[in-house]
Order: sequence, then C-alpha cells, then structure tokens
Amino acid sequence: MDSLNRFAAEKLARIRAAGLYRGLAVTERGPGADAMRDGRRVISFSCNDYLNLSHHPEVKARAQAAIDAYGAGSGASRLVTGNHPLLVELEARLARLKGAEDAVVFGSGYLANIGIVPCLAGHGDLILIDELAHNCLYMGARASGAETLVFRHNDLAHLEELLVARRAHCGHALILTDGVFSMDGDLAPVRPMAALARAHDAWLLTDDAHGLGVIGDGRGSSFIEGDKADVPLQMGTLSKAVGGYGGYVCAARAVIDYIRNRARSFIFSTGLPPASAAAAIAALDIIERDPVLRAAPVAKARLFTDRLGLSAPQSPIVPVIIGGAAETLAASAALMEKGFLVTGIRPPSVPEGTARLRVTFTAAHDDADVLALADAIAALGLIGQERRAESA
Repeated sequence: MDSLNRFAAEKLARIRAAGLYRGLAVTERGPGADAMRDGRRVISFSCNDYLNLSHHPEVKARAQAAIDAYGAGSGASRLVTGNHPLLVELEARLARLKGAEDAVVFGSGYLANIGIVPCLAGHGDLILIDELAHNCLYMGARASGAETLVFRHNDLAHLEELLVARRAHCGHALILTDGVFSMDGDLAPVRPMAALARAHDAWLLTDDAHGLGVIGDGRGSSFIEGDKADVPLQMGTLSKAVGGYGGYVCAARAVIDYIRNRARSFIFSTGLPPASAAAAIAALDIIERDPVLRAAPVAKARLFTDRLGLSAPQSPIVPVIIGGAAETLAASAALMEKGFLVTGIRPPSVPEGTARLRVTFTAAHDDADVLALADAIAALGLIGQERRAESA
C-alpha cells in the first residue's frame, strides 16, 4: 500500500501549502454559547444551533424517552423495518409548518438533496442552479445527469435569460437555490423566483437549512412576506435551528410519495433514529410557540452589524470577508486568543479570494459578548480588510 500512502501524503502536502488543510479540533459544546477547546472556555460564534434547542430540557427529555421506549437505532431502511410512528408524526408536523400536503424525512440534509434532485431531473432535462448554492445541491445535480447551468448569484435576469435560451429544448426543468445562503447569510429572492419558475414551467427547490426556525416567523424563506410563496419543493434540515439531525422535503402528496419510491438516499439508508425524530418534534413545538426565541438570533446579528457599521443582516449569519486563506486563519487564531471561537472558511467552501470569518449568532449569546466580539474584530482591522476584499 506504499503507493496509496504516497498519494495521500502528496495531496496533503499540496493542501497544506495552499493554506487549505482542515483538521478536527476536539471541542465540547455547552448548553449556551460556551465551548471548551484545548482546556479553555471560549465563546462560540461558529455554531448553527441558532435557537440552542439541542440542549433544551424539553428536547432532551423527549429524546431520552424515545430511547427508553424504542431503543437507540431504527434498525434498517424505513421501507424494510417499517415506518416508525414518530417519523409519521414528524413528517406531518413539518408539512403543516411549511404549508404543504406532505413531507419525507431523510437521514441528513445532504442525503436529502443528493436523493431528491436525481428523482426529479435526468438526461434530457434542465437544471439551473445558483452559483453559491450548497455543495449538496451541486452533487445532486451532477448525479442526475441533467444539463446543468449555473446562474449568477440571486440574479433573476440571468436566470430568465437561461430559461429563455434553454427551456424549450429540454424535458423538465428544475431550479435549485438556497433559501438562506450558508456562507453569506443573504436570502434568495424566493417570491419573484417562484413566479419566474412558474412562467417557464420550471420546478423551484429551495434549500432552507438555515431558514427554518429563524426566518419568515420560523417557517423559513418561503414565508418572508407572510403568506407562502409558490415554492413546490421546500427542503431543509433538522440539524440547525431544530437542534438535532436529519433532512426533509415538503411538497404535494404525490411528489412526496414518488420521492419515497425513487430517492436512492432514502430507499437505501437506515431510517432516522426514534430519539432524533422525538427531539425534532419537541423542537418544533418550541419554535411554534415562542416568537421571542425565533427572533433572537437575527436580533443578535443586528447588534453585531450595528456596532461595526455593516449592512443589516438578513439571517443569523454574518460574513467578515478577508480574502486570503492564510490571513483568514490568522484572524481566526487571533480571535481565539481573545476567547472567541470564529471559524475561518476557505475555498472550496467559498470562492477563491473570498475566504472569511463566518460569524453565526444564537439566541443564547449574551449581548455583551456580541459587542465584545465586534470590538475585537474592529481592533484587528478586519472590517477594513473586508471592504478591500469586496472592492478588489
């Protein structure tokens, strides 16, 4: 196996030389915004548990009760072992929240998208995807075999131009976008995009992983303006604001039934454990009844941007763009020395030249800590770097 080891060592050397090496740092995450890394307490601004529900007593109690009643695992694929009643309940709850007829739950958001997209598009069909859409949407498009065209980020004119040029030459058409973009924190223009999709008989899928629970009064990006936008495929995860694990898509009943029959990542994957389903149901209970909690993460983000004179945030995600990978790692390390865990994001997670600190805010962040982080970033001169990177 010497050739395999040489192959890996050479690839790793190139990754390190480019400043793109990724290592796993042992970190214990606390019930609030605290974390323990290398034996010291830090305040994490790098977590997607926006409502801190993963540690909520009600959520934990429901998960523990499910383990006591049903065990730790689900045993096999849901089509083999059977459809657990907790998953039936969870899917009904998701569909109700998202204003859809039905829903299907997957093992993760990534599994959802690499399964859903090839179900709906294939050879002879057309996929149009936002250039900043999540990797799993791109992987789903690649697996489909459909003609795939990339439109400029949130550029409806470019999307329409591509539809006019290619729609008549293909069978079905599918438009893929994040509802809330995970690295920039901005929102897709969901409502006008949905209208454009319908005008060209294209099916719009929004990945709302970072929208559920915190955007659109907790119902996600389709509900930004109150009533539901005309989005036939609302996908999301249970691992961000819901605080657990799993993925889902909400759609018309026939569409969901078809996905259950054709999505390989559903058919050939073990079902979500009962504890995860129970935890998600409990989290949805809390989300639905607590508007103050739902609004808190974006309010914390706004406190941060106001302090630094940045544009108002559209979500709990605020990028501080630095540019270079090495400079970003240095900034992250400097903030760690001050007691703040803010992860540096580098290519290929973001485009070349846009490495950044991805700052995320949760309901549990103390206002004083939010302001202290903003002051630390200002003291490092990072906001000036951000503006220079944007204008370059």
